[in-house]
Amino acid sequence: MVYGFAGKVLHVDLTNHLLTVEEPDEAFYRMYPGGSLMGLYYLWRNTPSGIDALDPRNTLTFALSAPTGLPVSGQSRCTATCKSPTTLGVADSQAGGFWPAELKFAGFDAIVIRGASPTPVYLWIHDGAAELRDASHLWGRFTHDVDELIKAEHGDSKIEIAQIGPAGEKLSMFAAVMNMSNRAWGRTGIGAVMGSKNLKAIAVRGTQQPAPADKKAVVALSRKGPKLMPARGDVESLGRYGTADTVMGQQGAGGLPTRNWDSGVMDIADAEAISGERLYLELLRGAAEGAQDKLGRDTCYACIVRCKRVVETEYREQSIVPEYGGPEYETISTFGSYCGVGDLRAISYANQLCNMYGVDSISCGATIAWAMECYEQGMLSIEETDGIPLNYGNAEAMIAMLERTLRREGFGDVLAEGSARAAERLGKGHEYVLTVKGQEIPAHMPHVKRSLGLIYAVNPFGADHQSSEHDPMYHPKLYEGSPEAPGYKRYLAQIGLTTPTAPKAMNPEKVEFALLTQYNYSATDVLGYCQFVFGPAWQLYGPQDMADLLAAATGWDVTVDEVQAIGRRRLNLMRAYNAREGLTRDHDTLPKKLFNKPLSGGRSDGIVLDPAELDYALTTYFELAGWDMETGTPRRATLEAVGLGWVAEELEG
Repeated sequence: MVYGFAGKVLHVDLTNHLLTVEEPDEAFYRMYPGGSLMGLYYLWRNTPSGIDALDPRNTLTFALSAPTGLPVSGQSRCTATCKSPTTLGVADSQAGGFWPAELKFAGFDAIVIRGASPTPVYLWIHDGAAELRDASHLWGRFTHDVDELIKAEHGDSKIEIAQIGPAGEKLSMFAAVMNMSNRAWGRTGIGAVMGSKNLKAIAVRGTQQPAPADKKAVVALSRKGPKLMPARGDVESLGRYGTADTVMGQQGAGGLPTRNWDSGVMDIADAEAISGERLYLELLRGAAEGAQDKLGRDTCYACIVRCKRVVETEYREQSIVPEYGGPEYETISTFGSYCGVGDLRAISYANQLCNMYGVDSISCGATIAWAMECYEQGMLSIEETDGIPLNYGNAEAMIAMLERTLRREGFGDVLAEGSARAAERLGKGHEYVLTVKGQEIPAHMPHVKRSLGLIYAVNPFGADHQSSEHDPMYHPKLYEGSPEAPGYKRYLAQIGLTTPTAPKAMNPEKVEFALLTQYNYSATDVLGYCQFVFGPAWQLYGPQDMADLLAAATGWDVTVDEVQAIGRRRLNLMRAYNAREGLTRDHDTLPKKLFNKPLSGGRSDGIVLDPAELDYALTTYFELAGWDMETGTPRRATLEAVGLGWVAEELEG
C-alpha cells in the first residue's frame, strides 16, 4: 500500500472504448508523485513525437497527488496535461474546486486518455468503477446545463463534473475544460484537445478517502492554517476580495495592462470602477443585503481561504447568475483594462459567457483587445469586423464580438484561433500580437516585474504568471519595514533565497530568485497544492509545510530539498518534451511590442523593455538551470541529476 494515493491509474482508449486499470508501484509514485510530472510521463511515453495536437494519438491526462483530498486548505488541485494546439509544445493547466478530491475518493490518482470516440461520450467514474456513456444529448449545451443533466441522470447531486463547453466542441484554440461551471483548466487549448476526442465530460463520485500515513500530522497542519491566516495579510485580503484585489495595486505601480498594453494605467475612475473592492461591495451575491462574507465567496474542498467570487447581478437585462462564479483579476484585466472597458457588469457578463462556453478568459479577452488595436489603427475595417465598431472602451462591442468568437461566427471564427493565428490568417496585425510561444500573455507586466518577463520567455507552456514568485516579494524594504517581513524572510530562506535585490534589477540575484521560486511553484503543480495557499513567500503555508504535508500523506522522509527537486524534475521534463517537439531557445522571447513601444502614463510612463537585458537574463538562467546555451535544452548531466537519464537517451537517440 502506498499511503495517500489511491494506487490506481485509469487508462481510457476512446477509439475502441476500452478501459483498463494500472497499479503503479511505490518507486513510480516517488519519482512521478502526481500532477504535471505524472502527466508528462504518460504524455512522453504514449504520444508519438511531431503529431498534431488534435490528432487522436495525443494523450490527455488528469492527475492528482498524495495530499489531494486531505482535510487541509489548498490541496484540492488537479493538473491536465497534453500536447498544446497553441504552443505546439507541452500543455499544462491546474484547476481546483471539488472535482480533484472527488476523483481521489472515487479510487483513482490519474486518468490517461488516448484516441477519439466516433461519437460524443462522457466518462463516468464511481467508487473504483468506470464506464463510457453516450453524450449526444449533452453536445452543444452550456456547462451548468450539463452539470444539472448528468446529476439528474444518476440521481446524485454530489457528482463532480469536468467538461468542455460548446467552444471545446468547436475546437476553439483557447477552449478550456471546466468544473463546477466556473473552475477552468484554462490556457494552452486543453479544451480543444478534449473536444477533438469527442469526450464531453468526466463525471466522478466517490466515498472512500485513502488513509494518510500520519493522521495526527495531517490534523496538525490542518489546524495550523486558521491560526496563521490572521497574520498573513495578503491571504486574508485574497479571501475577502479575491484576486481582483490586485487591480488597484497594479494601477498604482503602473502595471495594469491597458489598451492592449499601450499603457500600464487606466483613467483612475475606470480602474476604481473595476476594482476588487467595487466587486466585493456591489456585485457579489448578497452584496445588497450586506452579506458578502456569508454569501459572496465560494471555496474549494476543505479550504478556509474562500477566494472564489460568486457574482449575482445584471448587465443590460441579461442575468449574471451565481452558478458561473465571478471574474478573477486576469479576466477583469483582459476584458477590462486591455480593452479600455471600465464597466464591471460588462466584464462580469463576459466572464459568465466564457464559463458557459468553456474558454480561457485570458487568451479570449486578450485576443479581442488585439482586434481592438488593429481596428483603432485602421488595420481592420468595420466590414471585416461584421459591423461591430471595435473601439477601446466600447463594452457593447466587446460583448458582441465575444459572443461571435465563442460561437465561431463571422469574424469571431478568426478570433477563435487566438491572436497569433488570427494575424497569420489575416496577414496583418503581427506587431500588436502579445504572445509567447503562441499563447497570450497574462495581466502582469514585466516592465514593473522584471523577473516575470524572464519566466514568461522561458516557461515551457508560454507566458504564465503562476510559474514563479513575483519581484515585489524580494524587495529589501519589504523585509525591513513590514510586519509581514519575518514570514517572507522565513519562507524564502527555506529555499535558499536570502539576498533581496532592487525591484527593477535584472542581476544574478534576481535570476536565481526567478529560478528557485519557479522550482517551488513547479512542485505545487506536481503535488496538487494551490499556489494561493502553499508557496515560497506570501502564502499561508511555506516550503517546509509543503514537505511536511507530503510526508504526512505518504510516510516518506521528505525534505524541502526534495520538494525543490520534484519541481526541478517537472520543469526539465517539460523542456525536454518541447525539445523533442522542435522548440528551441529561439522560442524563449517576448512580444516585439514590449521592446518597441514605450508605455504611456502613470509610474511606468516611458518604460520599454531592453532586449539586451533579456538576453543577459536568459544566459544567466540557462547556466543556473543546466541547459544548453544554444538550444535551451536540458543538458544530459542535468537530466541525469533529476532522475531523467532515460529522457536524455531518447533525445539523443
